[in-house]
Amino acid sequence: MRNHEVTNTQPLLDEHGELREPGWSRSQVQKYRRSMIKAPKFRIKEWDYYLVVNKDFAAAFTISDDGYIGLQSVSLLTFGDQPWEHTETVLNAFPMGKLRLPEDSSYGTTRYEDKRLQMSFETKYEMRRIRVHFENFMAGKALDAEIDLSQPPMDSMVIATPWPKKHAFYYNQKINCMRASGYVSFDGKTYRFDPETDFGTLDWGRGVWTYDNTWFWGSGNADVDGNSFGWNIGYGFGDTSAATENILFWNGTAHKLDDVSFNIPGSGYMDRWTFSSSDGRFEMEFEPVLDRAACLDYKVIVSDQHQVFGRMSGTAVLDDGTEIKIKDVMCFAEKVHNRY
Repeated sequence: MRNHEVTNTQPLLDEHGELREPGWSRSQVQKYRRSMIKAPKFRIKEWDYYLVVNKDFAAAFTISDDGYIGLQSVSLLTFGDQPWEHTETVLNAFPMGKLRLPEDSSYGTTRYEDKRLQMSFETKYEMRRIRVHFENFMAGKALDAEIDLSQPPMDSMVIATPWPKKHAFYYNQKINCMRASGYVSFDGKTYRFDPETDFGTLDWGRGVWTYDNTWFWGSGNADVDGNSFGWNIGYGFGDTSAATENILFWNGTAHKLDDVSFNIPGSGYMDRWTFSSSDGRFEMEFEPVLDRAACLDYKVIVSDQHQVFGRMSGTAVLDDGTEIKIKDVMCFAEKVHNRY
């Protein structure tokens, strides 16, 4: 059954370390336990990624344990007349669980600390708090951030997908439409987020990946006449025959989509994209502003990333047929190829 919704509270994995019930859910009803994984520690990948977006700037924060490597990163982006971005990353060899990332997104603190970078994500009382100090973020200048993301009771997108390889699976939650307040400070300038217009998104991932993968992912949020609206679209994260991760959010309620195609022009990532859905419920045009491109080649570990920020315009349709029209909403869409 396509777009099978999992509603039973149960362990994510069975006694053999395989997914118990592939599909999607509105919250983490399937319980992730690292100790139930049967694959070697160096193959386990865990991360928390936050993106906070204003129409003129954005910031992204990652704490990750990818088995034989950890990547802790912060990005600052601006979308003015001369779009600009800088990403700074701290690499760690063989963390393999030492960061002790929480097994559930709804409580606890994800934290990374060394002499240069102190970063924490705390979940508490319907609020997510991001706190960062990054010494020598760029040109000897430090970056600081204090951001609060409001998370009242609301649906999210949770998906459990298998890969053909034994013990390989992906368990992922995307939380959209968290109204953002706070700031990022860098190089004498303060970038402030306004909860009336600005939102944060969480990408929470746990699993055992195969070595070579290409994925597509896009996400955005907007205030539409006082209503919160968001979307998550993507594919390439394992076998999605049970469910896709394509979804709309309207005032905290999920509206499930079927397949969504990323139509990226062959002429380049900075030309206009389009998006279309098999059910006709997500039809959009995307005008790129900034390509946050990164290419890493460490022979065994290779990553070719194009996270493109731009403005989305078009129509989305809720479950009851209501059309939501948006214009020039700042968001992102990406294509990433990893061997790691």
